[in-house]
Amino acid sequence: MTATGAPYRRGPFQEGDRVQLTDPKGRMHTITLVPGKQFHTHRGHVAHDDLIGSPDGVTVTNTSGTEYLALRPLLSDYVMSMPRGAAVVYPKDAGQVVTMADIFPGATVVEAGVGSGALSMSLLRAVGDTGRVLSFERREDFADIAQANARSFFGTDHPAWTVTVGDLVEALPEAVEPGEVDRVVLDMLAPWECLGVVADALTPGGVLICYVATATQLSKVAEAMRDHGTFTEPAAWESLQRGWHLEGLAVRPQHRMHGHTGFLISTRRLAPGVRPPDRKRRPGRGYSAQEEDPGTGTPEQPPGADDAEWTPEAVGERVSSPKRVRKLARGVVPPSPR
Repeated sequence: MTATGAPYRRGPFQEGDRVQLTDPKGRMHTITLVPGKQFHTHRGHVAHDDLIGSPDGVTVTNTSGTEYLALRPLLSDYVMSMPRGAAVVYPKDAGQVVTMADIFPGATVVEAGVGSGALSMSLLRAVGDTGRVLSFERREDFADIAQANARSFFGTDHPAWTVTVGDLVEALPEAVEPGEVDRVVLDMLAPWECLGVVADALTPGGVLICYVATATQLSKVAEAMRDHGTFTEPAAWESLQRGWHLEGLAVRPQHRMHGHTGFLISTRRLAPGVRPPDRKRRPGRGYSAQEEDPGTGTPEQPPGADDAEWTPEAVGERVSSPKRVRKLARGVVPPSPR
């Protein structure tokens, strides 16, 4: 069985399967089936043996009479409940990345900023066993947590995945030949710093897509793409997800929704030596670091040009404490023997 198919084996639940139990209030609990074990809540327990051998999609009743729906969890369910060393890319955004970057089976994809591995798993699903996902992460503890999450989901180390701890600018030229990469996905604070090595690695027509949290980052990377001269005119967007309440005649939007999580911006690599056509509309004054201050004759710096300002805290990201990350890293699943 391939790594991509491991969590979705057909047939009855078996020992070692991950099962999602949903109670009457819609609360979800994920368990891994072990003979003889029990899943306990404050209102009774469910025996794992009652599920082993049962088909996917059954209901099971605990000792206090509460009924649970039992299903194998989807990838979207798993990434929202897995251990997190860093903020995850939500399924709504991961789906946009896979579709809009046109991630295809057999593709060579470079990812920078692994975080907790949520986006990595969607990329691995898309490229399949015949593709390659080359992920780069500066923090070793985040890389360990991401690999453990993927290993737990796929049931083994995915054959298409290579994780490198280090800086993309330094490590990418050593990992690939020029023009060898089909797609690049950057989920990082300052993606504009990597455009040179990304342009060298991408094949002509290849797609670069960046995920950034703030409008200031979005503006800076867009203008950097334009100034670089080897990319098409970038396109930017965000996706908002609003669920609906379905109860008899009370059909209305839910009171809570997944609003802004991040912006996506994409562009494509031009052929070597080709410059993009001139834009008909000139950008507003002050966007480019090359413009001169009329008073001094020296180049102006756009807002936020000081790279020291670009920290997770500065752009409003919730940062896990070092203590929490160390605790998660200690509990990671060791690599399976090859």
